[in-house]
Amino acid sequence: MSRFLGFLLLLAPLTATAPLAAQSLLDRPPNVSGDWIAPTGTVQFNFLHRFVRSAPPERKITNFPTFVIGVGLPKHTQVGFLYATNSTLSPRYPNEWEFYGRWLPLSQEGGAPFDLGGQLGYNLAAKGLDGEISIGRALGPVRLIGVTRVLEDPQGGNADVALGGGLVLRLHRYIALAGDLVTLTHRDSLLGEKPAWSAGVHVAIPGTPHTLSIQATNTTTATLQGASRGTSQRRYGFEFTIPFTLARYFGRRQPAPAAAPAAPPAPGDTSAAAPTGATVKASMKSIAFQPGRIEIPTGTTVAWTNNDAVQHTVTAVDRSFDSGNMAPGASWPHTFTKPGTYQFFCVVHPFMKGTVIVEEAK
Repeated sequence: MSRFLGFLLLLAPLTATAPLAAQSLLDRPPNVSGDWIAPTGTVQFNFLHRFVRSAPPERKITNFPTFVIGVGLPKHTQVGFLYATNSTLSPRYPNEWEFYGRWLPLSQEGGAPFDLGGQLGYNLAAKGLDGEISIGRALGPVRLIGVTRVLEDPQGGNADVALGGGLVLRLHRYIALAGDLVTLTHRDSLLGEKPAWSAGVHVAIPGTPHTLSIQATNTTTATLQGASRGTSQRRYGFEFTIPFTLARYFGRRQPAPAAAPAAPPAPGDTSAAAPTGATVKASMKSIAFQPGRIEIPTGTTVAWTNNDAVQHTVTAVDRSFDSGNMAPGASWPHTFTKPGTYQFFCVVHPFMKGTVIVEEAK
């Protein structure tokens, strides 16, 4: 376990080049999450429900629900917990809790060639630390994810190591197929441990930020422990995602004041930058502008793409530009010819805000 923690610390110097968006279920298979990170200020609630039916004549249905809570924080981090109410991980310990912290230092959306993430958590049922390193890359409609996990042995033995990967195939903006396979390097045959697998059909619900997965698997819970230890039983179920953007309830409902003179970025701010005459790509995803702060010289075009399943607008506070309603998948460019600080928001979702800082080209 100490070697794994050391590897996590080696990632510390890495930084991303732009804010990162949360992954919907269309970006990951059921048992390999790829260490998704919710946008800063967003509370992500996922409900995972799996069940198994016993043999006849009883045909009893046994349920295995898992509640997932994650809070997006600055610096591409997230903290949260998972609560499984019917875990079989440890005898006489059905209420499995996993408290975790995640970090996504590199992402393709931020300009990196791949996604790189890490998770460290404590599982109360296993009474020890668990961790994961994940690497992922999107190639057109296909996204591949590989994981290495180090897990506390619930039986009190040496730490377990699990290796695996997953694949997502986007068939449509709203539909994807996914599957994964994870196996312990040393499975305990006496406990009946099998390679953990899952397969699912993932759907984005049009007009909402929610996604739904219908899946089959041989695992019980969504914790690192539960997603790494397969059983001889096949389970069916679903997962449903609900994001809560805190700014929608606690932020100012009215846009900020009109454009002000350009100012240098505050320390620690992450922004997109481009040379004069270039085009900067930006998006709306997970009910947020990505990135929320863009720094450009005069003459640069910013092209926003709506990657959500709901309509958005890109509207200047001073009404100097307005995209109008943008349907899912639509793009809208705007060229900034004068220096200044331009604050913009979404008319449909006023809590969505962003800033473009335009400086005189040198």
